[in-house]
Order: sequence, then C-alpha cells, then structure tokens
Amino acid sequence: MAKEKILVVDDEEDILELVRYNLSREGYQVVGTLSGEEALKKARSEAFDLIVLDLMLPGIDGLEVTKKLRDNDKTRHIPVVMLTAKGEEADIVTGLELGADDYITKPFSPRVLIARVRTALRRQTRRPDDATAVIQIHALEIHPGRRTVLAAGNPVDLTYTEFQLLYTLARRPGWVFTRGQIVDAVRGDDYPVTDRSVDVQIVGLRKKLGTYGKYIETVRGVGYRLRENP
Repeated sequence: MAKEKILVVDDEEDILELVRYNLSREGYQVVGTLSGEEALKKARSEAFDLIVLDLMLPGIDGLEVTKKLRDNDKTRHIPVVMLTAKGEEADIVTGLELGADDYITKPFSPRVLIARVRTALRRQTRRPDDATAVIQIHALEIHPGRRTVLAAGNPVDLTYTEFQLLYTLARRPGWVFTRGQIVDAVRGDDYPVTDRSVDVQIVGLRKKLGTYGKYIETVRGVGYRLRENP
C-alpha cells in the first residue's frame, strides 16, 4: 500500500537526494524540485501530503513559497516542514508565523528528518479540534469548557492567561509555537500580552504544574512547545 506523497524542495542537489533517499526508504512517494517556482507549480497541479521546503532558494525563497501556499485554497492545508541553516532564527520565526508546521536545521540527522515528517503527517490526519473536548496529555487533563486543569487528578489553579497558554500548546502537542503565535492565541480584550510577558507566563505555568512543567519545552530563539511523548 503506497504511503503519503511528499514534495522536497532544495536547490542543493546533494541535499535533495539525501532527503529523497531517506524518505523513499521509509516507503514515502517522493517528488523533488530545485526551485520555489517549480515547487508552487507542482503543489498546485499535484496532490501532496507534505512539503519539505528549504528556505534559502534562488528566485522565490522558501518564506515566499510558504506564504503563497497558505494564500491558496488548494494548498493551504499541506503541512510544511522547513529546512534551515543554523543561526537563521529570525527566518524560522517568520516561517512559523507564515504557517509552516515545523523546521529542521542543517546539517540534520536522517532519523530526525523522518521523525519530524511522521509527526507532521500524524497531526494532519487527526480529526479537527472540538473546542469543548477534554484534552488528556501526559498526566494532564484540560477541560476547555470548564476552564479547569487537573495534574494527576489534582486541580491546578491557573490564571486566565496561563490556562489559555497551556490550552494553546496542548491542542498541538509537539508543534512549535512562536511567541507571536502564542500572543495571538492567548490575547483577550482585557488581557494585554506581549512577547516578553509570554516568557514570564511560562515560568509561572511551569511552577504551578510542578513535575509536569518540564513537558513545556523552550525552543531557543523561536518559542515553545508541549512535548508530545513523556
């Protein structure tokens, strides 16, 4: 049975072949291209389950490709995993803000590549979120309707902002959220939240969660995520 179809975009042929080889070995159908322009043409004419996209491309770069993918009804749903060089933190943040789902830094481990691709595909196949559904992850139980949190069965007293922050992360375990995305998700009419205050809220949230606070991971230079696996 054929696995998912993946588009790989990188202008360096050796990296393109490395990614193609490792994904093909896992049973994925892989299509490769060397430019952003060609990637957009293929994404609009063929059905892909995921795109692995280099940011540093000649002509239309990866950030512009991501923006165009998200602006098109036919391609907006396709998960995008960015390939970036180390030190491009600003580009990573921008890419995530534009709608990319995850990123891998070069040089990368093939095992990390496969793991990130699997995670992104798994997220995509999950059913749409029910805003009233109880979220259970690790020993945490989050009730959106009641706005309550239990840790190993014990209630945790959270402020409005702390609850929104935890709920935002828990809805997409393993997903990296930039501070800007967290601000957008947490912000209420009477709750001014800034990028800097997100860090303060995270410290407070981790403290209140006790042992389970360690599952909120800092992604240096980018933001935060809730670890998917214990």
